[in-house]
Amino acid sequence: MISKGVEPTSLTTWKQKNPHGNYNQLPDNIRRDIRDQALKEQFYLCAYCCQRIVDIDACHNEHLEAQSLNYLRSLDFANIVASCNTRNQCGIAHKSQPLPLTPLMKECEIELKFKISGRVEGLTEQARMMIQVLNLGNHEKNNRSFIQKRKQLSDALLWKSGVNPGEELENEELLELLIAELAEPEQGKLEPFAPVVINILKGWLQVHASNSRVHNNSGAAD
Repeated sequence: MISKGVEPTSLTTWKQKNPHGNYNQLPDNIRRDIRDQALKEQFYLCAYCCQRIVDIDACHNEHLEAQSLNYLRSLDFANIVASCNTRNQCGIAHKSQPLPLTPLMKECEIELKFKISGRVEGLTEQARMMIQVLNLGNHEKNNRSFIQKRKQLSDALLWKSGVNPGEELENEELLELLIAELAEPEQGKLEPFAPVVINILKGWLQVHASNSRVHNNSGAAD
């Protein structure tokens, strides 16, 4: 989940001088300030797909609630994130469609289920709509190349953490340790797809906890 902070001072100053202005009137330098601030908040990951964004020239300012749907929020920094420029995906795929689930909502962490195969599953209707609108790869036929990329880089991150992606880790203490390590930025940046891998590890943790409860209940019954 992304936590939005204070808007850039350049944007605040411009809004004060242009009380009836809108996003389309913003000078390029202020748009760049917005991207720069958003990227730092996102630890240099795309707000939607979590792949690496190297700098402000490799992304665009993305309105979570499209300007055409609510022009009054076009200058609301809390409504703007940095999206990658991947074709037919994320912000470019979003366009002006309603987005019921966003990366600013805590539900995003529990209603999206990432799998070791590289696919993502929506556990609620709003999560399924988010995946469809942003083309985040619920089926290979929709976005095979990105699913493969997400799997490859997620596997690499797991191997880097000493975990074999093909063998589900069952050590609860180790899982919690890995989750904490992956959530910690280094020099202001998270590893590409770190939130995806954290989601996968939390899924393993839930399965392990559930199996432990079943085992304990079975033992008590005996």
